[in-house]
Amino acid sequence: MAALQKRVGRRAMPWLFLLPNFILFAVFAFLPLALDLVYALTGGDQLSLSSRPFIGGENFSSLLSCGNYLDPTTCERDLFWRSLFNTLLFVVVQVTAMVLIALTTALILNRNLRARGFFRSLVFFPVMLSPVVVALIWKWMLLRQGVFNAWLENVGIAPIDWLSSPNWAFFWAVLVSIWAHVGFYVLILLAGLQAIPRDIYEAADMDATGRWRKLTRITLPLLWPNLLVVIVLALIRGVQTFDEVYVLTGGGPGSATKLIVQFIYETGFATQPRLYGLAAAASVCLAVLLIGLTLAQLRANRRPVNE
Repeated sequence: MAALQKRVGRRAMPWLFLLPNFILFAVFAFLPLALDLVYALTGGDQLSLSSRPFIGGENFSSLLSCGNYLDPTTCERDLFWRSLFNTLLFVVVQVTAMVLIALTTALILNRNLRARGFFRSLVFFPVMLSPVVVALIWKWMLLRQGVFNAWLENVGIAPIDWLSSPNWAFFWAVLVSIWAHVGFYVLILLAGLQAIPRDIYEAADMDATGRWRKLTRITLPLLWPNLLVVIVLALIRGVQTFDEVYVLTGGGPGSATKLIVQFIYETGFATQPRLYGLAAAASVCLAVLLIGLTLAQLRANRRPVNE
């Protein structure tokens, strides 16, 4: 290393160590982004760029062409708007429930409980499973002849078509997604809770401070940086949800649980003709939406330094 530093200089050494990461990012992140934008500006159903004519913004115009943006039936690409509305609803419900459940679970697991390590492992265990495996397990339980309906029949209740009703299918899509990923966010919040100095709580106990006041005046303000990370990460993952919902419901019944990533996948790869340009344009719209939501979340949660 001394000989290498002597050859390239001390100032160049950090860049030399960062070079492998830059190469990986260029190949697996920046290059696909550039190709995606190029495909979005070209037409046809050929995969080779040399066989794709340049059409400018026609793909974006087709996606955004609507008589009434609140009514997908008036849009040229109605499935795109249905999947977009489903995604927005999914994100609002799922992220809100995810954060509340993760916070409550972290607060409980931070207490001196018997077998606390076991319960922490139990909460985190679903995170280690493949989303496809998670979806298949829950689908097996939710089938008409599945475990849940067997329990209902044992108590004299008629079986329910859990995945054939739009409302029930959406409910289970949200629930399964939360169950699969909440452990990761619990871990982040638990780390933040354990970083709070204990003497602050001891001083509050000496002042006879109630539990609710300690939660709102001590715990949540000091936990806010971790909570903000959880909100942003949950928001990003919620918008990008695909695999567990696709395996669980296939986007159905109808298009009740079809999310935006599934629309991109089916448009570009699963249907004929394969409209790579339209799928690429939809992914660009998704990226813009995701960046906008993240920036809005960060701006809304920005607090003055003196607070």
